[in-house]
Amino acid sequence: MSAPDSTRDKRHADRMQRKKAVVDGKIAAAATERGVLLVNTGNGKGKSSAAFGVVARALGHGMRVAVVQFVKARKDTGEEAVLGRLPGIDWHVMGEGFTWETQDAATDAAAARAAWEVSAAYLRDPAVNLVVLDELTYAFKYQWLPLAEVLAAFAARPPMQHVIVTGRAAPEALIEAADTVTEMAMVKHAFKAGVKAMPGMEW
Repeated sequence: MSAPDSTRDKRHADRMQRKKAVVDGKIAAAATERGVLLVNTGNGKGKSSAAFGVVARALGHGMRVAVVQFVKARKDTGEEAVLGRLPGIDWHVMGEGFTWETQDAATDAAAARAAWEVSAAYLRDPAVNLVVLDELTYAFKYQWLPLAEVLAAFAARPPMQHVIVTGRAAPEALIEAADTVTEMAMVKHAFKAGVKAMPGMEW
């Protein structure tokens, strides 16, 4: 090994040692164990997909999971076909379809209220380790549910229960209440180029 290579390798090793010390310190400082509230929002693709990835992870650890889908109505998704049949999960598709399809505000509001009542029961159950509320944010955008009621249920849930909320335009109060917030940004989307939604990619 030449002298310049040796010097470069040593500098890299020194940097990694310093970085490891910083990371190890942060890991040691994060000693609290409690349920967390995650929000996946933004206009980009992948909010629900990311949540279902966590569902698979939780099931792999033997956790009990509940998924409640607001707005969405189709029951032939790939994620439900695989994850919904596994032990330890309850899966509820409770929407009537997107608002531009239903064109019926009263029906949409009633469906959201019914989905929330199911969700609230899971949020009171300490045996449920993870609750996914898919597309819940639309219930706030269209004023189908009072945000304060939902936030109160989140605050009162069992201490070790995790919750994931997905959907566009998450309200600021929900973002403030959350422990982790990820905003999916759309850079490009095949649909805008005329590519139709296809199974395995969109549902």
